[in-house]
Amino acid sequence: MSDGPIASTLTVTRYSRHDALRILRIPARHLRSWERAGLIAFSESYSFQELGQLCKLRDLRAMRLSAARIRASVSAMQAVSGMANPLMEAGAARSGSRLAFRHSGAWMEPVTRQFVFDFDGRQRMFEVEGGLTQAERAQRVSALFLDAVRCEEAMKLDEAIALYEEILALDANHAPSAINLGTIFYNRREFQHSEELYRQATVSDPGYALAFFDLGNVLDELQRVEESIDAYKRAIALMPKYADAHYNLALAYERRSERRRALRHWVAYVKLDPVGPWSNHARSRVKMILEREKLTIVWRHEGTGRPGLLPSSSAPAGRGTGRPGFLPSAPAPSGHV
Repeated sequence: MSDGPIASTLTVTRYSRHDALRILRIPARHLRSWERAGLIAFSESYSFQELGQLCKLRDLRAMRLSAARIRASVSAMQAVSGMANPLMEAGAARSGSRLAFRHSGAWMEPVTRQFVFDFDGRQRMFEVEGGLTQAERAQRVSALFLDAVRCEEAMKLDEAIALYEEILALDANHAPSAINLGTIFYNRREFQHSEELYRQATVSDPGYALAFFDLGNVLDELQRVEESIDAYKRAIALMPKYADAHYNLALAYERRSERRRALRHWVAYVKLDPVGPWSNHARSRVKMILEREKLTIVWRHEGTGRPGLLPSSSAPAGRGTGRPGFLPSAPAPSGHV
């Protein structure tokens, strides 16, 4: 028998900051802007309910609403309704440059305290497609997306596939669902289907670096190296510090025996991710190419334009002040190491 009361504990799943960004496909800069605006508190981990709030903020940003405008509408709604968290407690939809919330059975814009019936004077707010208003459709998509992610994490992949397909039937431009569904098929080696979904994501959101990176991966599996290189380059153009894209682009260039082009991206990867097995591999490729091509890494220092040379056996320092270049190996100029 126990000498005292038995404590009952309930395990609550928490998602790390990194996992939340990955699962919801949210750029870190967007999360920081929402934190600065007070729309969500800074945290290193999130509950499932908080993931829902992040999902809502992501969808509102996709409607071209800034963090400041969302904050103004949320604050006004808190004052009007007494709700603690209107984003989660009420339906929300764009109304011009502000948010409107469903309150007491009607849509209201809390900043002006007026009931509204259309967006931007062009489209009726209550226009119904398939029995759902636009706001209700967005809420349905967000809820289904979180359910699909939860099924993926539980390895209930057939259920996740069905949910993602339902989302895309509701919103064909929901890029995160297209990417996640494409990845399930990629892991099942159904590469043609995966490619279609990744391409759908790049069309739905041309600024989505991850979509181009994933497209590059599946094109590489299909041995379409030229196209995979183009996809990786698009990902890097959108996100220059995308370490994994630099790594895979370097591999692709090496498959075409374009070692000097590969070298630039191996060096970039080592700078961005200086520790770990992948970085060690990248360093070994840098060393091999430098020795084989008889090159030396050159860094041009900002302000002076004067080159500084790194010995070919050294790894890049990780805080270079300029863009790297490559020159044939030669004795270092006087005054430089």
